[in-house]
Amino acid sequence: MSALSVVEQALENRWEALWARVFDKEPVELVDALRRECDSNAVVCSETRIVVPNAYDVELADSVHDELTRRGSSVGQALTDSLMRHAEDKGYEWAGPLAVHVTRSTQVPNGRYRVTSTVMEHVSADGFQQAVH
Repeated sequence: MSALSVVEQALENRWEALWARVFDKEPVELVDALRRECDSNAVVCSETRIVVPNAYDVELADSVHDELTRRGSSVGQALTDSLMRHAEDKGYEWAGPLAVHVTRSTQVPNGRYRVTSTVMEHVSADGFQQAVH
């Protein structure tokens, strides 16, 4: 492990510890759930190319959503950043631009959160303009 990797891992551990202290265990569990979702849907295309979904939906129970957003933190951005670092560590390639969408839901089965992923197609600017005209 290179010196830079050790520093990055130490920063990642501190970030997760900070989230755990500030918001109990939910964000660390969310980060772990996102990572598991990413890992379990990885597709090995070749020895050097592993592609993972690029669109993640995080549904939060009302109480969890309120707790995570009441201090004005950008939960979606923090989860996106953490997932981005995880993919870089694993050598994953995104199927397109990464997006983590956080929503409030009353239909969360475990009463806390649900994480799902999909491949969202990347639409180029040229393709978008052709579709509009």
